[in-house]
Amino acid sequence: MHLLTLKDWTSEQIKRVIEKSIIIKNNPNKYSRSLQNKTLAMIFQKTSTRTRVSFEVAMTQLGGHAIYLDWRTTNFALADIKDETKYLSRNVDCILSRLLKNDDLKKMAESSLVPIINGCCQKYHPCQVVSDLMTIKEKKKSLKGLKLVYVGIHNNVCNSLIIGCTKTGMEITTVTPIRNEPSFDKSLIKEAEQTGLYKTTLDLKRAVKDSDIIYTDAWVDMEFFLDPKFRKEKEKRVRLMKPFQINSELLRGSDALIMHDMPIHRGYEISDDIIESPNSIIYVQSENRLHSAKGILLTMFEKM
Repeated sequence: MHLLTLKDWTSEQIKRVIEKSIIIKNNPNKYSRSLQNKTLAMIFQKTSTRTRVSFEVAMTQLGGHAIYLDWRTTNFALADIKDETKYLSRNVDCILSRLLKNDDLKKMAESSLVPIINGCCQKYHPCQVVSDLMTIKEKKKSLKGLKLVYVGIHNNVCNSLIIGCTKTGMEITTVTPIRNEPSFDKSLIKEAEQTGLYKTTLDLKRAVKDSDIIYTDAWVDMEFFLDPKFRKEKEKRVRLMKPFQINSELLRGSDALIMHDMPIHRGYEISDDIIESPNSIIYVQSENRLHSAKGILLTMFEKM
């Protein structure tokens, strides 16, 4: 069993891992030896804070061990990805892969003898959305019927939110003036439209008016934010996206919960006062990356 994209998981599987994550969070000692003598390999081609920390700490707190592998300092950067995966999967019990290209992730999954977890690629970020849904479930007690609005670039997180929301009975409206083309999944959109739970609009004020959750994300991927080669594209995105910033003027009269998957570019996609507002659950959301990582790992190892 792999976790490459939530498209491959049923509604019941998604709901079950959310419930597992909440149970583990509330009873951490009960699971402190669940993965004793198990090893997770973590191969990182993309930068990371939350994914690396959450999975490494999760393995430790579950009694297991994690090995961090920087793509650039291994032979993954030089050799055939299938060959390297065939070797690596003979030494460990699970592999977390945070790669630039979804196609490379698929090659790893095809070659691996052990489960592969997608720690983020240009198309999907399933681990983030499991944590997001867990956080919403904690706060709202139920997911079905809730209205979430995603405001930002149509990217990998947006894709995974569309899948996660529609599969758990949540309505999702995307407000995405810009589409990150390498992330776009036409078949995903077609499937989402058929559920009746997915909408898209550029009318930001109308979209957020009756929403239960407002979710935003960075306008520029972390690996490109300081890259001089990406400067013109960054300037273009900031100019086009500035009217879509989540701020107090937009949210006047709203009681919606505020979410952001982090890292945050303060003053760009979201204002400081909203980040620190009583309705912001951003830091709870980020903490839950640890608890949901445990839920995902135990699901991979079929320990619950």
